[in-house]
Amino acid sequence: MELSDVIVPKWNGCAPKPSSTQNMVVHKMKMGFIFIVTMCFLAPVHQAHHPSATISDLSFKNVDFAMDLYRKISTYHDKNIFFSPLSVSTSFAALLMASDGVTHEEILKGLNLEQLERDDQPDLIPKLFQLLNDNITQNGSLKLDQGMALFMHWQFGLEKTFEDQIKKFFDADIKRIDFADTKGSIRFINEYIKRKTEDKVTEMISSLDALTQLMLINTIFFQGAWQMPFNPNFTENAPFYIDNYSVVQVQMMFKEDKFYTIDDIPLGARVLKLPYQEGVSMLILLPNKGIDYTAIDDEITAERFLSWIRKLQKIKLEVNMPKFKMEQSYSLHNLLPDMGMASVFSNSANLTKLSKDEGLKVSEVLHKAVIEVDETGTTAAAATTSGIIAYSLPRTFIVNRPFFFFIYHEDTNCLLFMGRVINPTEN
Repeated sequence: MELSDVIVPKWNGCAPKPSSTQNMVVHKMKMGFIFIVTMCFLAPVHQAHHPSATISDLSFKNVDFAMDLYRKISTYHDKNIFFSPLSVSTSFAALLMASDGVTHEEILKGLNLEQLERDDQPDLIPKLFQLLNDNITQNGSLKLDQGMALFMHWQFGLEKTFEDQIKKFFDADIKRIDFADTKGSIRFINEYIKRKTEDKVTEMISSLDALTQLMLINTIFFQGAWQMPFNPNFTENAPFYIDNYSVVQVQMMFKEDKFYTIDDIPLGARVLKLPYQEGVSMLILLPNKGIDYTAIDDEITAERFLSWIRKLQKIKLEVNMPKFKMEQSYSLHNLLPDMGMASVFSNSANLTKLSKDEGLKVSEVLHKAVIEVDETGTTAAAATTSGIIAYSLPRTFIVNRPFFFFIYHEDTNCLLFMGRVINPTEN
């Protein structure tokens, strides 16, 4: 799974409107996920304040942020959804260090991190992101790689404190280039990303504004194999009921084994855990027959998510799960203002901790995610405790209607990716 966040500061005012898209080509791998987030800065939030917090607190807050973002995306369509909340929040954590004033407070609130900020610990939040990443990758066996790079115009006046912080907390590479040479810059940046992602992302950007001042890129790649792979010999065509009127034929995988599962009775849904190797799992949330998935949207919270994980119990099940691929792109600069993050995209943006040069703002934030799920695993180049039981369940778990899925790191409960599958046959 690879994720990239790109922040491009450009001059505001008389500068031409930035390109609305930065084309990114994501190379799909079997059994993995790829996410790409791109941010462009045109012109100018502050650091925050709060006491002791833990990476568990950060993970908890990030789940609620993920659900807020999911609900915002879902208001635009009733199709498949897939994104990496960790990718988006990591990118904006870097922006927190660059911002001040109202812009800083809005980003903090939009990320649901207000309660983690401490006046006496201004670096607490980026430090938590650093510790979270270290915890997830500590044993070296998990294939989850994150990286950040800062490409700056050779004359851009970057604040030394921000430069030191982004190196310290995000281990970012700093590269100075001449954005006026657009073709050369595109080639240089794409070659860098290609190397960093082991040739998984071969063309991150295809166009670039000559007035670009800075580009921040964050990458994340996940590749996971199931602990209990599905036997491809048992995969066969089966119906998937999109709604009462639409049925499609899908490649349905099958496995009989002992699985962790629960039934959330108040929610009207069942939960199934499909573990990958090395401490990462996928949770499938399947609404009961007759329950519309939209009725569940507003009920998924971090508390409920953790409650599912705590209450899971192992029973013998026959699991039927569709193979699916998805590639999704989102213009987050059209979504995040409605989540309270408005000023960072406006002429009043305060990015004075990034640079004292005036007229910088974030022009666009693009997020692209790709996932492929099959018999061997996943690849891509992201509750109340009452009423939950783990007994008297049917001995089958048939995923043949719209469902949600969550990929999370078990030790920290960090939500890496999440999605909604309405039609498994649509990419």
